[in-house]
Amino acid sequence: MLYGREDEQASIDALLTAATGDGTSGVLVLRGEPGIGKSALLEHAAATAGRKGFRMLRATGVEYEAELPFSGLSLLLAPALDRLPSLPGPQRRALERAFGLADTGTDAPQAGDRLLAGLAVLTLLAELAEDRPLLCLVDDAQWLDRASAEALLLAARRLQAEGVVLLLAAREGEGSWAAPGLPELRLGALAEAAATALLAASATTLTPSARRRVLAEAHGNPLALSELPAALGARQPGTPGAAGLVEPLGPTGSVPLAGRLQLAYHGQVSRLPAATQTLLLVAAAEETGDLDVVLRAAATLGAAAEDLRAAEEAGLVRLASSAPVPSDGPSEVGQRLVFRHPLLRSAVHQRAPLVQRMATHRALAEAVSRGPDGAGRRAWHLALAATGPDEAIAAELERTAEHAARRGGHAGAAAAYERAARLSPDTRDATRRYAYAAEAAAEGGEPDRAAELAERTLQRLRQDADSADVLTQAQLLFVQGTTRFWHGSHQAALDLLLRTADLIADTAPQHAARVLIQAFHAAWYLGEEPVGLVRDRLAALPLGPDEPAAPLVRYLVDVTGLLLGRADGAAPAAADAAARARHAGAVVPVDLVTVCGAALILGGDDETARLAGELVAEARAVGAVGALPTLLFFLAEAELFTGLQQEALTHATESLRIAEDIGQRQWASQMHSFLAHLAATGGDEQAARDAADLSLAAGPAGRPWTQWALGLLDLGHGRAEDALTRLEALVHGPQRHHVAALRAVPDLVEAAVRLREPQRAADAFAYFARWAGHTGQPWSAALVLRCEALLGDDAESEQRYLAALGLHAEQHRPWDLARTELLYGEWLRRERRRSEARTPLRSALARFEQLRAAPWAGRARSELGATGTVAPQGRTPGAPALLTPQESQIVRLAAQGLSNRDIAAQLFLSARTVGYHLYKAYPKLGVASRAELPGVLTN
Repeated sequence: MLYGREDEQASIDALLTAATGDGTSGVLVLRGEPGIGKSALLEHAAATAGRKGFRMLRATGVEYEAELPFSGLSLLLAPALDRLPSLPGPQRRALERAFGLADTGTDAPQAGDRLLAGLAVLTLLAELAEDRPLLCLVDDAQWLDRASAEALLLAARRLQAEGVVLLLAAREGEGSWAAPGLPELRLGALAEAAATALLAASATTLTPSARRRVLAEAHGNPLALSELPAALGARQPGTPGAAGLVEPLGPTGSVPLAGRLQLAYHGQVSRLPAATQTLLLVAAAEETGDLDVVLRAAATLGAAAEDLRAAEEAGLVRLASSAPVPSDGPSEVGQRLVFRHPLLRSAVHQRAPLVQRMATHRALAEAVSRGPDGAGRRAWHLALAATGPDEAIAAELERTAEHAARRGGHAGAAAAYERAARLSPDTRDATRRYAYAAEAAAEGGEPDRAAELAERTLQRLRQDADSADVLTQAQLLFVQGTTRFWHGSHQAALDLLLRTADLIADTAPQHAARVLIQAFHAAWYLGEEPVGLVRDRLAALPLGPDEPAAPLVRYLVDVTGLLLGRADGAAPAAADAAARARHAGAVVPVDLVTVCGAALILGGDDETARLAGELVAEARAVGAVGALPTLLFFLAEAELFTGLQQEALTHATESLRIAEDIGQRQWASQMHSFLAHLAATGGDEQAARDAADLSLAAGPAGRPWTQWALGLLDLGHGRAEDALTRLEALVHGPQRHHVAALRAVPDLVEAAVRLREPQRAADAFAYFARWAGHTGQPWSAALVLRCEALLGDDAESEQRYLAALGLHAEQHRPWDLARTELLYGEWLRRERRRSEARTPLRSALARFEQLRAAPWAGRARSELGATGTVAPQGRTPGAPALLTPQESQIVRLAAQGLSNRDIAAQLFLSARTVGYHLYKAYPKLGVASRAELPGVLTN
């Protein structure tokens, strides 16, 4: 019976009811101090779900297991591994890699493998919940290994309509575990009445004074109320320790509550036979609780299976099935030892003398399996038993680290490499392993840890010249440079990356090219001079014509040369560079990302749209999720510029979601700023400002798009002075060469002219006009003519407006065309040619309404009214405009004939969630089935 937890039980029961009702999934994190009742609430959930017919998965995090990648997830999903063949190929391979079920050879996992593992977990949970709801329980989640936690939390954030309930319990303030974006329930102390009732039920022989003392000591902690009486020898009659009272507890508050609970457990364990204590220590040090392993190890220490009885009778441990999910078919079920409470496991381990703990780990090292997982456990047990440097153990740990990295467990690999380095007798081996640890930490998304390891290792190299070698130095400097870049320290990143490239430019130019491309990204945020510096370094690399990086480097050098005015001629073709790189063996799509984005630098929007569309499809097909946020951003930019606003919104929203899922803060900043621009185009002031704030909070990468967005917002709402001030800071700043800054110049010109201060736009327009000449694009030439019409004499304005409209007709860019039509119509009205003004103004109004650009449609409508014509009423948005970005994306894929499972695989959702969104979209579109979708979308 639970005391005082009625509200918490009701919250859990509501999640279970929703899952059994309409299939709504639910997630809840239970957080609180040790003993506050988290585990008891999980047991309540399990009992309630059992009565409702749920399937069930359970796992518990173990502190000593936190460095073993995917160990927690493998325990949770072990009963469901027979479902792996049903997963989409990339997801199945990611999970097989994670669990060591497939030979990955020497293939290095990609940046998005963690996301794929999480998506595989999502799909697997949805499969299990297909015919009846599923409950997943994870206790002591703060001790989950990083890889398991990331995969599980990613799946949790995407649960929607699968009929899955996920409950995670985590201690407050312990470990570094966090669950951003998930609902949390923080458990507080029991109310006095509930605490008194619980104590009365658990300890019936306490004197009134002892009862008051326990209540004061326990501070409403349920476990303390249950366990502290044992320290007074006052449990219920017939239970261990009920013979009488012993010394009172120490002074209140002298020891933290968790410590007092552990002391109480110490007392209970100390009264057991020595062999039983030994067996409990082995069980505490064995992460999985596997009974066979525990007994094999204990036997070498003089304990046997019959020694378990005393611990079982004391209620300290129990035997449980190692496969807690009811199976639909026969299966082999092992047994594992489960401690009454996680604090008891910690108490048993901590109370043992060091020499005894080391002996226990040596025994376990011999007892565990030598398979893929067993080898890792064996290596860690040996490391914990080591008394000093030992090359054999260090080498075994290094092999464990290599295996962990191939599985995508970079955090675990970093820990293993670092421990191996500490155990290395040879200085060179230690340095090499520390360098690998830094690299693995960087790959694992731990930039602070990576930077600290890299700096410490570089200090070793400075102190010991004999252990220094160029490639290790370059490796460490590259780690430092990339971590500085992730933190937004672009100048420091650039300096480190240039030093790295200098070290290897002659001996390893192909690697130097990759380093300099990363340096280019850092320089891009610093200004044109740093960009030119990196360009010159790239141009000087001695790359052979058949090397994969050669076409990419050549393209980047040519494009930036034109951008910076260091070269003349037409823009090179991105498609040709990509084709040559493919032919030379470039890694697709990852190596082609830079070309895709660089095409935008010289206005190749159509090229970017085609190439990004191809690369996005390839990235989805091969599971290269780490490249998707970048590619989707480039695709969304191209779609925005070519008038596909809804598609841009859909892809930008997906890009943001994936970037946040895999920790790419730079791209999260970019996408928030891009979404701010979309909101500004539509005149949604609050949405634009909120997105701009989120962008700046995520880092500096999105600042140019944010400045353009807020400037455009001001201009659309008639705040020309505010718009000009914002846009001046952008186009005259160090990032004036950015895509957003260049394309903001026509808005700057319009704002300056409206304020009758055209001179404030003169320099920026000259820079823009030179850039437009290099693009060779009709649309950029049209914008130059529009700006000249605004800035020049009225005598030539009409000719320039008409020439601009003629160029606009060559490409589909409705936003640019509508803006030019509006300005031309306004000019005609000011020239008192009202009847002529109506044609461009009506056309502009229709386009703005189609684009849902409310403030600009309002301006066009007002201008039409000023010509003496009643403007038509605003159009009602078409049915597709009523869909959310995710609904729109799902509907478009369904209209192409894709099944729910195919759509789920493409968009990294569960098939049930796809069906749920289609169910919501049909009424909005006025259709009853997917067969009607193509007709609705083409109307």
